[in-house]
Amino acid sequence: MKAVLFANTDWYLYNFRRALARALQRAGYDVLLISPPGPYGEKLRGLGLRWEPLPMQRRSLNPLRELALLWHLVRLLRRERPALVHGFTIKCAVYGSLAARLAGIPARVNAVAGMGYVFTSSQLKARLLRPVVRGLLRLALGGRDARLILQNADDVELFRQAGLVDPAHVRLIRGSGVNCAQFAAISPQAPANGRPRMLLASRLLWDKGVAEYVDAIRQLRQQGRRFKALLAGTPDPGNPAAVPEATIRGWVDEGLLTWLGHVDDMAGLLGAVDIVVLPSYREGLPRTLVEAAACGLPLITTDVPGCREVVTDGIDGLLVPMGNSDALARAMARLQDDPAFARRLGDAARRKARAQFDERIVVERTMAVYTELCTTSQASVESSV
Repeated sequence: MKAVLFANTDWYLYNFRRALARALQRAGYDVLLISPPGPYGEKLRGLGLRWEPLPMQRRSLNPLRELALLWHLVRLLRRERPALVHGFTIKCAVYGSLAARLAGIPARVNAVAGMGYVFTSSQLKARLLRPVVRGLLRLALGGRDARLILQNADDVELFRQAGLVDPAHVRLIRGSGVNCAQFAAISPQAPANGRPRMLLASRLLWDKGVAEYVDAIRQLRQQGRRFKALLAGTPDPGNPAAVPEATIRGWVDEGLLTWLGHVDDMAGLLGAVDIVVLPSYREGLPRTLVEAAACGLPLITTDVPGCREVVTDGIDGLLVPMGNSDALARAMARLQDDPAFARRLGDAARRKARAQFDERIVVERTMAVYTELCTTSQASVESSV
């Protein structure tokens, strides 16, 4: 049996889905990974996985270029004849599903991790695109041979209310999975000299709460608090909500924080910090929080879809209102002032990560969707003969 996994970056496939691809290989699948070109394609090939680059530009709105991409996908799928196509993120879900239908591929699986820029941004461009994307999603996600994987209960309800897909075809699988054993080896240390190291690690987008994090840091410094603030990640040039690099360098010059840029070794980074912060506006299920939880670190995040799947306020982390830098600053100060409370939160977070978010659980549940869908598709073919 052959499966095609389609994402909008090779980085995503390597960091979030390589465990799934390798598990599929072990189960006897012929797996093809496709994405726009990038440096992680060769890393995937180095793991013994098939990967092909696509002529895809994430921000493109050029109709001719988009039609060319769709036709490229149709020809690729007709050549490969997979049993199923699995698309990740909204654009890949739409294009992969449309191409699969045109190519006669029976089974379609789509994983939408959060609603993305079009649905979360208030910019005019996003608002204009919203009804178009809704229509395309209804077309792409429909049909008895399709399944939609969502990462949090809020998104399940949102899709139900919007009528974008038959609720019976939705499957809730929390996140892309984290190798908890890899991160469990990290033992959080007491902050040196009472100066905790606080970290925000994400794509540097405004809707990740970067501005709120910086404002909270500024407030705490004005209070005379001593701590180290870290920012990890890079601006995403493919996303209109990217934080300009000049703005980030301005914060560094102001002495507010240390910018680490892109970090490959997240386990090493998390082992060197004391508190992880993610004041995001909305998530599918944030991997950074799960990795930090697996390390036993205390978490501060926003009370929004996706984030509250990982954190229960006061039990395994702290929740603050979205867009509220004052509340964020108070939460950061609380964990600095009460290390014992912070440790209790971290211990509870580690237990939750192991029980709910380990990659073994995610891979098993995803493969169960494949089995269900391919069995259904085969039965449909046989009944029509």
